[in-house]
Amino acid sequence: MASTWTTNIAIEKIADGEKTDTWGQITNRNFDIVDRATSGVGTIDLSSSGAVHTLSTTDSTVGDSLDDGQYRVLVLSGATEACTITVSPNDASKFYLVDNDSGYDVTFSQGTGANVTISNGATGVIYCDGAGAGAAVKAIIDETTLTTLGITATAAELNYNDITTLGTSEASKVVTADANGVVTFDNGITEKFTAVTSSSNSTTVDLHDGTVFSHTLTENTTFTFSNSAASGKASGFTLKIVQDASASGYTVTWPSSVDWASGTAPTLTDTASAVDQFMFYTHDGGTTWYGFVSGQDLG
Repeated sequence: MASTWTTNIAIEKIADGEKTDTWGQITNRNFDIVDRATSGVGTIDLSSSGAVHTLSTTDSTVGDSLDDGQYRVLVLSGATEACTITVSPNDASKFYLVDNDSGYDVTFSQGTGANVTISNGATGVIYCDGAGAGAAVKAIIDETTLTTLGITATAAELNYNDITTLGTSEASKVVTADANGVVTFDNGITEKFTAVTSSSNSTTVDLHDGTVFSHTLTENTTFTFSNSAASGKASGFTLKIVQDASASGYTVTWPSSVDWASGTAPTLTDTASAVDQFMFYTHDGGTTWYGFVSGQDLG
């Protein structure tokens, strides 16, 4: 009786009494197939394939040659255009780890069923169901799988973490600290200007809202500073105060915790639309705020 071959990776099964003179060669090839199918990494050069390539596993092979379709890991390279790889035969079940470094998107197909496209520069975990003419290729890990695992970020969002230098900011990436807890801003810092308003002669500057604030006086008001950093850590902010355009002479009452550089709170500029600007700093959780005049009558 002649040899037969396993369905999925074409290991030759020698019939009783057959292959007397080549039994050793066939057995060694079978071991090589198992080795390749278990953990083999193969580069699939698509440079001469154009838009199509066949990834084959062949029965009845004579000699020591192995097939590209028997690799576990496929590293795609050299494509000259978007390419479709057809897994053959269509009745062989396959499981591949794919690293697409080919330069183009590559689509895996086995029959008339579903296909899987792996983008250039991406990786994929796929399987071919070996269902014959209607065979399908499916992704084992995709967005649905990630959602099931509780990972809901998109590929673009995950890419935000692809940082070149830990601790140094860069465009479209998350901000991180280095091993010493230091953050370096490569292109400076841009902060929003938060306008605070008064209500019943009271105005609150909430440091959870930012570090640069403005307030246009429409009445006399008493300031409160809230949500400073804990004691031992620094908090600071800038406050611009503008006299109303249609009036002047409004006054402010500062928190009693403010220690002014001169020992006396500054007097606001008493003209319509006048601008006075101040800076405040604390390192004890707001028990004491150090106040400084950074400019007056700027309007």
